[in-house]
Amino acid sequence: MARRHDDPSIKRRGASRQPKYRILVVCEGKKTEPRYLQQLQHHVRNPRVHIESLGPAVVPLSVVETAIAERRLADEEARRQRDENLRWDQVWAVFDIDDHPNVAAAKQLALANDILLAVSNPCFELWAFLHFAEQQGHIERGKLRAALQEHLPGYDKELPFARMHAGYGDAVRRATALDDAATRADRAGRNPTTGVYLLTEAIRLR
Repeated sequence: MARRHDDPSIKRRGASRQPKYRILVVCEGKKTEPRYLQQLQHHVRNPRVHIESLGPAVVPLSVVETAIAERRLADEEARRQRDENLRWDQVWAVFDIDDHPNVAAAKQLALANDILLAVSNPCFELWAFLHFAEQQGHIERGKLRAALQEHLPGYDKELPFARMHAGYGDAVRRATALDDAATRADRAGRNPTTGVYLLTEAIRLR
C-alpha cells in the first residue's frame, strides 16, 4: 500500500466519490481497537467496512486464521450466488506484539494468504498516543498507557474518539516516520512502531 498522504486530515469523503472497497477487519482486542475503528468508520462515512472483535485471550495466530477463514467463507458465498460484490476487497488482522507467542508465524501466515496487517509494538495505545505527541524511544505497555492517560484522563480501554480525531493527521505522520526509521535500521516492526495508520487510511480513502 502506498504511503503517500496528500491529505492526512480526517475529513469526511464527499458523496460523489467512487464506491469504496469492502473491507473486513479482524481485531485481537474486544473493546479498544474495534470501538476506535467503528467510530472512525462512522466519522468518514464508510459503510463498507465490517469490524470483528475476537478477545479476550486471543493470540495473533488466531486472529490471522480467523481472517483467512472469514474471507474463504465470503469467497464461497460469492461463487454460490454468482455475485462478486460479496467478496472482501481487503482483509486486515489487527493485533499487538506485547508478549504474544508465535508472532512471526502469524505474520508469515498473513503474508502467504494476502491478509493485511495492522500491528502495534508494543500495543494499540501507541497509535492513540501518537495523536497527541511523539514517541521515539522504546516504551513498555504500562508506561505507554500512563502517558496516554495524561492526555486522556480516565482512559481505560475505550478511546474517546471525539477528543482524538483532531490529531489524526499528526498520528499518521508520526506513525509513518516511526515505520520508515525502523525500516532504515533494518528493524521493521520494532518498539515503537504501529501499522494502524495503514488500516485507518484504507478505511478513510478506499
